[in-house]
Parts: sequence; C-alpha cells; structure tokens
Amino acid sequence: CLAKQVIRFQYSGLIIFAAKLLSVATGMIFTLLITRNTTREEYGIWSNVFDLLAYFMLLSGALPFWTTRFVARGKEGAAKTGLLANLILALVSVAIYLPLVPLLTGALATSGYILLYFVASAQMINLYAINVLESCLRSVKPHAVGYGLLIEEVIKVSLAYLLIVRLQLGLLGAMIALVIAVSIQIVYYVKLTWADLGQRIQWNYVREWLKGSIANIYYVIGNQIAAFIFIWLFSLGSPEARGNYQAAATIANIVAYSSFLAFALYPKLLAKDSLEDVTASLKMVLMFAVPMAAGAMAISESFLIILDAPYGEAAPILFLLALDALVLTISQFYTFVFLGVEKLDEEAKIPLAQLVRSHIFKVFTLPYIHALITLPTTFYVLTTFAAGQPVQAAIYVTVINMTARIAMFAVLYMIMRKSVRIIVPWRSVGKYVFASVVMGSVLYLLPHPTRIFLTLATAAAGGLVYMALLLAIDEEARALAVSVLQEVRSRFRYRA
Repeated sequence: CLAKQVIRFQYSGLIIFAAKLLSVATGMIFTLLITRNTTREEYGIWSNVFDLLAYFMLLSGALPFWTTRFVARGKEGAAKTGLLANLILALVSVAIYLPLVPLLTGALATSGYILLYFVASAQMINLYAINVLESCLRSVKPHAVGYGLLIEEVIKVSLAYLLIVRLQLGLLGAMIALVIAVSIQIVYYVKLTWADLGQRIQWNYVREWLKGSIANIYYVIGNQIAAFIFIWLFSLGSPEARGNYQAAATIANIVAYSSFLAFALYPKLLAKDSLEDVTASLKMVLMFAVPMAAGAMAISESFLIILDAPYGEAAPILFLLALDALVLTISQFYTFVFLGVEKLDEEAKIPLAQLVRSHIFKVFTLPYIHALITLPTTFYVLTTFAAGQPVQAAIYVTVINMTARIAMFAVLYMIMRKSVRIIVPWRSVGKYVFASVVMGSVLYLLPHPTRIFLTLATAAAGGLVYMALLLAIDEEARALAVSVLQEVRSRFRYRA
C-alpha cells in the first residue's frame, strides 16, 4: 500500500534527476527525428499543437494537486478517487476539443495537419491520467516516477524512428509514438498503485477537492493567459519564430530538470514539517542548475546546430532562455516549500473562505500580474518591430517573458518571507557560481563543434571540469559524491 512507503527525499531526487538526464539523450534523439525530417514551419506547427492542448487541459492538474496532499497524509481511497475523477474531466475536455479542431486549424491556417490535431486528443487523455498517477507516486514513492520516465522515453524513441524515418509519417508518426509510449507508462504506474486503486472510492474527497480546485483552476487559467504570448508568436510572428523558440526551449528546459532533485521534498513537508531538509535540498538543486545554465549559455550555438543547421541562428534565444530556466528552477523550489508547509487541508477539509484569504491564493495570483506585463508588450512589439524577422520575434518574446518572471520571483520571495524562512546557503552558492564560470569560460574558449557526438562530448568535458573543481573546493560536494557511491554499491550488493 502506498501509504506505508517511507520517503528518502535525497535518494528519490537523485534517481529522478538521473532519469531526467538520461532522458536528455532520448529526448534529443526524438527531437532530432522530428527536426531533421520536417521543416522549421512544421516544427512550429508541432509546438502549436501542444500550445492549443494546454487550453483544454486547464483542469488536468487541479485534482492531482489535492490528491498528492491527501495520499501523502494517508487518506484511504484518495488514489482511486483522484484517478477516476480526473479521467471524467479528461473525457469532458476531449468532447469539447474535438468539435473545435476544424475551427482552430482553419483560423491558424493549419488545416492540412488536421489529423495531427485530432490524434493529439488521445494524448490529452493520457496526460490527465499521468498527472494523477504521478501525484500518487510522488506522495510516497517518488523515485518510481523516474523509472516510468525512462520506460516512456525508450519506447517513444524506438517507435518514432519506425514511424518517422521508416514509414515517413512525419509529425503524425511522432504523435502516435508519443501516445503509445505514454500509454505504456500509464500501465506501469497502474501496476505500482494497484493496491491503492482497489480501495473504496471516497466521493466526499472530490467535493472538497472541487472547492479547493477553485484556487488551482484560478492559477492554471492565469498561467494559460500568460502563455498566450506563444500563440501570438506563432500567428503574429510566424511558425518559424515559434519553431526557433521551441528549439531553444528544448535545450534550456534541461536546466529546469535540476528542480527534480527537490521532487520528494514537497510530499515530505506535507507528511511532516522537515524544514531542516530545505536548505540541504536547495544546495543540491543549485549545485546542478547553475552549471547546467552556464553550459547552455557557453555553447548555445552548438546545441542548436545539432538539431538542424538553420536553428544555429537561434543561439541568442537559448542564451537568454538558459538564464530564464535558472530563475524558473529557483522559483519552483520556493513554491514547493511554500505549498508543502501549508496545513490548510490537513484534516481532509478545505475551508473555501480560509483558502481565498491564504498566502496560497496570493501566489496563485502572480501569473495574472505576469500576463498583465507580457501580453500587451508582446502584442505591441510583434506587430511593430518584428515583421518578417522570426529570430528577432522570438528574442523579443523571450526578453519580455524573462523580465516578467524575474519580477514575479521577487514578489514570491517577499510573500514567502512572511510565512517561511528559507536559509539561503550563500557560501555554497558562491562556490557553484565560481566553478560554473570557470567551466563556462573553458567551454566558450574551446572550438564550438557542430556534430552531435562532439557537442555532447564537449558538454560532458565541461561537466567534468565543473565537478573536479567543485570537489576540490567544496566539502559538502565531496560528501554527496561519497554518499551516492555508497548508495550505488549497496544497491548492487542487494541485487547480487
């Protein structure tokens, strides 16, 4: 039973982070299979499909948010109730989406790809299911999410090669591969949660979750309003501009993987106040996030060229997005802690009036302020300065979005200071920055490769420079390395 598991937040974080890093290789292969078998315009259309899906998935994370909290606190039947409730929402969302596909593709001049948009509805159902299943596993067995990710990635790449390269199905083949891979991932998660899915459904939980989800839906809608700048980048900029941005974001998002090092901290805080773990977790996140951002900035052009040569001109976008991803990672960490110490729903009741007055609601208002800054600015800039300039359009949108994100993080920090005090390990951060600057300088001065193997080898060499320097100057990094080696050895002895 999930409720009987014991969370090891550092071990779980490292497992998921390692799985994410391994998925970088498979994700890169998947992206290469798409970019090297389609045009930049088609890659922009691929991105647009998911931009649109996001507006029909506004409710996909609302109930899983509360499911995580209820499962972490051992509430019987929470896993099964959350899964069935989210699948009902998925079917409703698909029923709304499908009739609108012809209208949406007509408005965006993508009617030639209408079948792709229709097939994407299956992925919508998958994502509703994945969200709630991962929320259950995250509560008490978070490292299993890492294993599920690896299963999905390997199957996705294998099928994508068959469907895109061998059968020449293009974007449609990529979507089919994605749908099948995630479906198999769901089967794996269901197997892990089977005992809990056999418990009795507690529909009274849904009533409480729906009350609490007013805040979640409010937050998600705010994020999707803010994300409308990417619809404008596609329609007012061009599909190529959206493709440039997506290519850079594909690389920059790897920086944000470091936030998964704190993946298990949130449910641990839910089950029991463990504020002593917060600083240690923050150190581990920054130990990897800072050098990853520096590496992406140092050889940004090389990373993009290996996707396809024309994407090399988007190097300035990746440089900026790497910084943006670092800010996003820190912001996500602070949000994990802030929500983890909130005891509003501890008794399986969610007082609506208290929720609306809480600091949570203030944090959930930040996307609206973000949108208030970015939407009018983006519209003005794209319609005034970026006509016929796909790279420049993507740069403008990146700068606008990043500026707003930094401002919102500053507001989040001010809100948090009133309720949770996080001790920032400035001395350790200084060491991470120093080692990252040295690593970044080495990478920048080396010849910038344009081939996949040489680019990845150069990045790996940079990582070794960083780790060697950090191990030499930071005692805690050496202790972490020793503990990881001990864990690996104990696992091998156990299996033997």
